[in-house]
Amino acid sequence: MANRHKSAIKAARQSIKRQERNRAILRRVRTYIKKVHSAVQEKNTNVAKTSLQEATSELHKAVTKGTLNRNTASRWISRLAHRVNSV
Repeated sequence: MANRHKSAIKAARQSIKRQERNRAILRRVRTYIKKVHSAVQEKNTNVAKTSLQEATSELHKAVTKGTLNRNTASRWISRLAHRVNSV
């Protein structure tokens, strides 16, 4: 941890907080993505569609918070939608 200037100490504190928040958000997103994958593997279309909507919402929230890049989220959503439509 920084120990030189007050601003460096504060920046280090903020960095740790941001890292924890980003990890929590990404963990949540990955959980919803896994739900979509499991529904697709079970060939359950209704559950797959609803879980896709939930995952899309969570991905958009992650973009809003600045955790994910907009294009990355769009790519993930596109891939998930393609898998759900193939069922």
